[in-house]
Amino acid sequence: MMAWLLLPLALAVWFSFRYAWWRPAVSDRYPRILMYHMVREHRAGQKFNGLRVTPRRFERQLRWLQRHGWQSYTVSELVRAGDRLPDRGVAITFDDGFADNCLQALPILQKYGMKATLYLVVDRHDREWSAHKKAHHDSGELRSEPKLTDEQVRLMLASGLVELGSHTVTHPNFLSLSREERETELRDSKRELETRFGVAVNSFAYPFGLFRVEDPELVRAAGYTSAVTTEAGIETDLSKRPFTLRRVKISGKDNMPAFVMRMRGGRRGWNK
Repeated sequence: MMAWLLLPLALAVWFSFRYAWWRPAVSDRYPRILMYHMVREHRAGQKFNGLRVTPRRFERQLRWLQRHGWQSYTVSELVRAGDRLPDRGVAITFDDGFADNCLQALPILQKYGMKATLYLVVDRHDREWSAHKKAHHDSGELRSEPKLTDEQVRLMLASGLVELGSHTVTHPNFLSLSREERETELRDSKRELETRFGVAVNSFAYPFGLFRVEDPELVRAAGYTSAVTTEAGIETDLSKRPFTLRRVKISGKDNMPAFVMRMRGGRRGWNK
């Protein structure tokens, strides 16, 4: 009998911890920068399914944004607008440069008229960059994921909905590089992307979200006007830290209540 009485309490505690519904919402005055990687079906038994948001869920998320009055911008547009930005601004970002960004995500972006910023690794093919953060991640799982071809990138840019940003040349771990090596990654990736695709590259994403205290200034000196991290949260003053912008992580394991909670406060639950 006691177990039956305790079950509802246990469920309530679990729900509160998972979704943190009690946490105060961040005002819709402040824009949300959403972080995605892949839009594709999950791969059974694979480690990185958290990076894979299914096309069905991605479309449900964009439909929710549209129905609730969220207006999409690129990251550079958010930073330029600053405090002049209307309420309910959102920037969708994609890291790395997976082929599904064009094949799966782009048609859905077009359907809902949503903009996005693509943070592209220049030398992205046949690389297992996850091992640069944790050596035991060298499983080949991300290496085997198809990456965007240059023609697919051009197709995304031609849509008029996508801004091109830099995610370095090789997706290294900045904590393991010298200052000169970091400066080279910043400078060469910007130059290569601008030359290859004929567009301005003004925004940068730190690989793995890792950077040293001096790196935001290196990003600025390399000619960028903004940079995003993987730190979870919602910026309340875009002008205060334009080179260390927080983002709202969208996991492939999130259901719609989790997505709504992330939009509400920047996190899904107590610590995610």
